[in-house]
Amino acid sequence: MSRVSGRLEDYALIGDMQTAALVGRDGSIEWLCLPDFDSPACFSSLLGDEQNGNWWLRPASGETHATRRRYRTDTLILETEWETDEGAVRVIDFMPPRGGKPHVVRIVEGVSGSVQMSTELRLRFDYGNVVPWIHRSGTELVAVAGPDSVWLSSSIPLEGHNFVHDSTFTVSAGQRIPFIMTWHPSHEEESDHLDAEKALSRTERFWRDWVDTCAYEGRYRDAVVRSLITLKALTYRPTGGIVAAPTSSLPEEIGGVRNWDYRYCWLRDATITLEALIRSGYTEEASAWREWLVRAVAGEPQHMQIMYGIRGERRLSEWEADWLPGYENSRPVRIGNAAVGQYQLDVYGEVMDVLHLARRSGLHSSEHIWGLQRSLVNYLEWCWDEPDEGLWEVRGPRQHFVHSKVMAWVAADRAVRMIEDFGKEGPLERWRSLRDTIHAEVCEYGYDAKRNTFTQYYGSHELDAALLLIPEVGFLPYSDPRVVGTIEAIRDELMVDGFVLRYRTDREDTADRLPGSEGAFLACSFWMANALLSIGREKEARSLFDRLLALRNEVGLLAEEFDPEAGRLVGNFPQAFSHVPLVTTALNLSRHDGYRRGKGE
Repeated sequence: MSRVSGRLEDYALIGDMQTAALVGRDGSIEWLCLPDFDSPACFSSLLGDEQNGNWWLRPASGETHATRRRYRTDTLILETEWETDEGAVRVIDFMPPRGGKPHVVRIVEGVSGSVQMSTELRLRFDYGNVVPWIHRSGTELVAVAGPDSVWLSSSIPLEGHNFVHDSTFTVSAGQRIPFIMTWHPSHEEESDHLDAEKALSRTERFWRDWVDTCAYEGRYRDAVVRSLITLKALTYRPTGGIVAAPTSSLPEEIGGVRNWDYRYCWLRDATITLEALIRSGYTEEASAWREWLVRAVAGEPQHMQIMYGIRGERRLSEWEADWLPGYENSRPVRIGNAAVGQYQLDVYGEVMDVLHLARRSGLHSSEHIWGLQRSLVNYLEWCWDEPDEGLWEVRGPRQHFVHSKVMAWVAADRAVRMIEDFGKEGPLERWRSLRDTIHAEVCEYGYDAKRNTFTQYYGSHELDAALLLIPEVGFLPYSDPRVVGTIEAIRDELMVDGFVLRYRTDREDTADRLPGSEGAFLACSFWMANALLSIGREKEARSLFDRLLALRNEVGLLAEEFDPEAGRLVGNFPQAFSHVPLVTTALNLSRHDGYRRGKGE
């Protein structure tokens, strides 16, 4: 390899709510799928080396990593600055909210002195596998291969050699030099012409207007706003679907095989995402997410999946890009996700819960949605007592996972509430009986009385961080001794260096049956902070929450997991399933602040 990817902490996100790019502290764009999140990448050096595609823009000599970088306040506009012996320079990176074709805009701004800059462009379509044919059309550079074409417009001419196009140029104080990269189908001959400065102004206005809607004003506002912007950036604007992450195959263990494609929409995220959006004031986004979900799951209940594509696609076949060595040699690089075919009982509870929350929150609900809910619960009556793969998509044998059974109870409970609270028609007594039967079974077979804790699955001695959600969904109250015992057991057995594992992977009978280990799953640590707060241990909760906030990189982003031993972020990045519970936990902590103030404490 000619270059190794940076640590995940080195990357920032830019995006246009249909796709996103990762920009390193060295000024290199190393991951970008065009035109959409789930399209093949044209920059893939994140999962290989620079020969798999990247775009460098930085000072020609001296320090390669930026002196500092930040997002413009309340925007997704990235500013990266270098201070050199010759002067200071700033690169402004952004993707304008899409009106037509996708654009990546990079503006080089001279801050002081005169700085010699260097840019190198390596376009590689199909995840770094295809070197395009490149030619000039007037002042623009055009790269074409198969269905893809990319046009680069700039006043700086780039010269080609050895499958790279590069240039050196000088920028002086007060000077601004834009580079505009545009994708469009290769059969179209003209690219959209964009004014970089006007696009910058429009993009800044868009994000600040959007942030103005935020209803949260507590002590964690900066972290909450950055997480909400990240969540908005991971939203596929045409449909309202929200991808778990914009990346694929960033490993949960460096050098390991736990590498998955997260550019899809998971039902497990549905309720907490809707709750975070509604509580933060974003009812339009919440409604769009709810509508995406209803369209995606439409059809026969037995065919409901755990995840869907950004447009609601069901076929997400998994294959390996064997020409890519993987992030820090973590093979394989997977495209698509075979977990789409798994049976997970919890998704029925997720869908029922999110639709009940939407109705309770005042979102308009069509009658056909209740028809969908009825069909889901009618099917659940016949399948709730079957084993499944569980929330975490284990690739070992199916089990009677406690969290899955609890979510089956949620489905029955929300159906009952829809009848009792909103006057819907349905077999009330039958569904009450179903709810009670599931509750009794979970408490009998999923609870270890000797250890005073619920367990990962029936008959197991293992724990699972998903058990922290038992009181959150209303199965039992936080005051119940079994809930308190479960929280304490998870804290004692699954916390490593102050962060929470999903479950133990260092046992021979681990549920997922995969080799290797993984980092601490950040969502689980946020759940623990919320659980500690809810059982009256505010000091512990705030301490854990502060530790989690400290894991964000300097532009406020979190990955899926944190490796306490290596002291670094791991897993796909940035991860919606980390940022959403950050928001909800911050809201809960701030609500507790308000409660204490109301009591005069």
